[in-house]
Amino acid sequence: MPQYLFNPPAVAALPIQGKSELFPVNRLFFVGRNYHAHAVEMGKPVDKSVERPFYFTKSIGTLTPSGSTVPYPSETNNYHFEMELVVAIGRAGFRVAAADAHELIYGYAAGLDMTRRDLQLVARDKGRPWDLGKDIEQGSVCSEIVPMPFTVIERGAVELTVNGATKQKSDVDKLIWNIREIIEDLSRFYHLQAGDLIYTGTPEGVGAVVSGDQLEGRVEGVGSVSLTIGAAA
Repeated sequence: MPQYLFNPPAVAALPIQGKSELFPVNRLFFVGRNYHAHAVEMGKPVDKSVERPFYFTKSIGTLTPSGSTVPYPSETNNYHFEMELVVAIGRAGFRVAAADAHELIYGYAAGLDMTRRDLQLVARDKGRPWDLGKDIEQGSVCSEIVPMPFTVIERGAVELTVNGATKQKSDVDKLIWNIREIIEDLSRFYHLQAGDLIYTGTPEGVGAVVSGDQLEGRVEGVGSVSLTIGAAA
C-alpha cells in the first residue's frame, strides 16, 4: 500500500435518492450564459447561430451538499446566487452525437453556482480567467442525485427564493443549448466520465446575498437545494 506524506482528501460524493450507495463526483463543469435573459442581464447577449457553448470548471473541493451553512467568502462585496439544473453523468463518452447523449445520463440534481460577482466581472472585462470569481470554497452546492437513467429533461420550472422571496423563475425549455447539445459539444473537448456533473446554466434574476440569508431552489421533477449564508470568513 502506498504511504502518503499527509492524508489525501476523501472521495467527494453526494447521496442518491432511494439508494444507500453514494454518487462519487469526478469533475464539475459549468455552462456559461445559457439562458438568453441572463445573458442580456450580464450585458453579453448570445447569438446561437454563430456561437458555441462555453464552459468553466471548479475544483472538486468546492462541492458542498444541500442544506449546508457556508461562510460569506473573503475578498468580495457582491456574492451572488445562480440556480441551475445539474446533469449527473453515469458512463464514459467522447465525441458523443446529440442523438446518443441520453446514453451518458445517470440522473439529475438541483444546484447553486455561487459567484464572487465583483471579481468575476473585473476578470471578464480584463480578459483574465474567472477562477477567483467562480472557484470559491464551498461554492458549488448540489442536492442529492435523482436517478433518471437515459432521460433527457426538456422542460421544467427552475426557481429560487431568498428568505422566501422569489428571485429566479424560468424553465429548462429556455436553455440556449439544451442538454443533448451540451453533452455533444462538451464531449468534443473532454472524455466525459462517470461521476462528472454538468451545471447547465442559470436563468435571469441572479443577485447578491448577505450573511443570514436562506436560499431555497427547486427544479421541477428533480428536487430542491438549500443553503444558508453564514458569517464572513
